[in-house]
Amino acid sequence: MSRGFPLSLPTNSLRVQGVLRPALQRVTGFEFVEMSSRKSKSNNLIHTECLSQVQRILRERFCHQSSHSNLFGVQVQYKHLIELLKRTAIHGESNSVLIIGPRGSGKTMLVNHALKELTELEEVSENVLQVHLNGLLQINDKIALKEITRQLNLENVVGDKVFGSFAENLSFLLEALKKGDRTSSCPVIFVLDEFDLFAHHKNQTLLYNLFDISQSAQTPIAVIGLTCRLDILELLEKRVKSRFSHRQIHLMNSFGFPQYVKIFKEQLSLPAEFPDKLFAEKWNENVQCLSEDRSVREVLQKYFNVSKNLRSLHMLLMLALNRVTASHTFITAADLIEANQLCSMDSKANIVHGLSVLEICLIIAMKHLNDIYEEEPFNFQMVYNEFQKFVQRKAHSVYNFEKPVVMKAFEHLQQLELIKPMERTSVNSQREYQLMKLLLDNTQIMNALQKYPNCPTDVRQWATSSLSWL
Repeated sequence: MSRGFPLSLPTNSLRVQGVLRPALQRVTGFEFVEMSSRKSKSNNLIHTECLSQVQRILRERFCHQSSHSNLFGVQVQYKHLIELLKRTAIHGESNSVLIIGPRGSGKTMLVNHALKELTELEEVSENVLQVHLNGLLQINDKIALKEITRQLNLENVVGDKVFGSFAENLSFLLEALKKGDRTSSCPVIFVLDEFDLFAHHKNQTLLYNLFDISQSAQTPIAVIGLTCRLDILELLEKRVKSRFSHRQIHLMNSFGFPQYVKIFKEQLSLPAEFPDKLFAEKWNENVQCLSEDRSVREVLQKYFNVSKNLRSLHMLLMLALNRVTASHTFITAADLIEANQLCSMDSKANIVHGLSVLEICLIIAMKHLNDIYEEEPFNFQMVYNEFQKFVQRKAHSVYNFEKPVVMKAFEHLQQLELIKPMERTSVNSQREYQLMKLLLDNTQIMNALQKYPNCPTDVRQWATSSLSWL
């Protein structure tokens, strides 16, 4: 006889119930639960990785003027620019051109696309050098020349040399780029962002020398200026204007609302090369549904009517994208509506929401003074007197603060830039009598009071009575 369990035991026996069943549960059930939990954890991990990739791809698309993004409605301008750059890079022909358009119209993206296509050509490869300058950073010609030297990697060539003029220095830099046989030079493409700011440099020396070289048979260069000013040529000196080729490319965002909706879909859609094909398909289907949603179309129509600026659209999509989490996988219409509310929110009205009741009362007193004296400036003493009248009428709802406390609240409003002094503060002037101006209008005050948490009824009634124009 075997000392182990008998081969046949009734299933309801105590031994099976007390020994085998718990044993089986320990061996099989625990492993099954553990395996299922591991599987769910791995699925969650894959899901989280997908979402992080979505966030990275779309944020890069919204925040950077990527050359991988699609161009919208500027195919003719793009063709003009790329042909001009090819003539410089391949045939050694110097050119200059201005790209003019409102902010957010795609000027930088157009140039980035053209430069990307140019560098991918076999004839060009690495033979073209690029210099990117910005009028906000290079505020004078000396700084601009240092930046040109740095981007052309010619710091060691220049060394401690002393040049007699700006033109001599720039000519030396371009001469240093010539090939070994001295017969031809490496083409250089200069991209000048905020071009109009370079026109304010002393004597416009940088612009003069760049345009002068582009008109001569020296080193082949292309000068591309980006600006949002239509009167840019009027800012140029006569000698600079005479050396400019007068080529202009205008970007005006001339697409209609159907195209705007198409841009919305393309900006939110995931690319075909996204690793998880199934997730990308679901995401893109959701984007298609969003573009057909009535409330979403109303938001897009509002943005389209106000401005066709793609930066404002990117800001809207960025705020909606921030709502996507592991528990909230896809963007919804409610996310876009909430993002629209955040974008269109009045910043000064938001500041009012965080003020104390005393500071709210001072703002109402200022508005009351503005209505009486027809927007004439006021001082602290006038505001304090107006506030005291209200306190005397409604003493049970607002504490009768001491004057120094009220003065502190008044100064806090000035720090928040809700009021500003009419003239520069002198050392000897009394603060109580310094003239001030309120930077909020009646509508902003009323909208802020409606949303103000636990605003006393008496204060609200005082505001309504003082804003009797409504």
